[in-house]
Amino acid sequence: MYRKCYSIITEQAAIQVAEQTPFEAKWRLLAQVEFRYYILISNVSGAVKVAPLQILQFPVVLPHKFQDAEKFNLQFSDFSEITETADKLRWLRYQKGLRQRDVADYAGIDRSTYVHYEEYGKDFYSPEHMERIAQLFEVPIESLLDDYNLFLRNGQGEQIKAIRVKLGLTQREYADKLGISLGSLKQWEQKRKQIFRSTWEKYFKQRLEHCE
Repeated sequence: MYRKCYSIITEQAAIQVAEQTPFEAKWRLLAQVEFRYYILISNVSGAVKVAPLQILQFPVVLPHKFQDAEKFNLQFSDFSEITETADKLRWLRYQKGLRQRDVADYAGIDRSTYVHYEEYGKDFYSPEHMERIAQLFEVPIESLLDDYNLFLRNGQGEQIKAIRVKLGLTQREYADKLGISLGSLKQWEQKRKQIFRSTWEKYFKQRLEHCE
């Protein structure tokens, strides 16, 4: 899939280029599927291929915003050094030269929600929102999430059950061992109730680390 972010060239110019490009070239416009979303076609040596193209337009970031970005990004020499999801979001947004509103609009959320994600951090990050944000930043969603949110994404029930089975305990025995109600353990394993971060840290974080 080919996805481009145009900040200077306009969508109309991009379409004109595609329409005027000869069929023998690698790609040309085949059809418009929806607003700013197109299907391209290529014919190289008789092999016909199609591919989607989504054109994103964002306003030019003001100079003082670039200065803020430089100051923040100088704190980290590499993305891999960042541990907090809030800092990761901010670092990647600055790399793309986008405003908070741009990311919020793309993810389909209120700007205030994204501001909270980035500036204050949250215990729980909506998987749906983070999928869209990761798409925009062109990174795997796993690289954005902290251990707790990865735990939820990878299936809390399966992981809790795996720990219990490894210990050779029944649900009642494991609940007694943890000092929690049998009902709570069953709800967590059956994913009928999402486990809170503080509870995950207290009962399961270290056990999962030992299982790795």
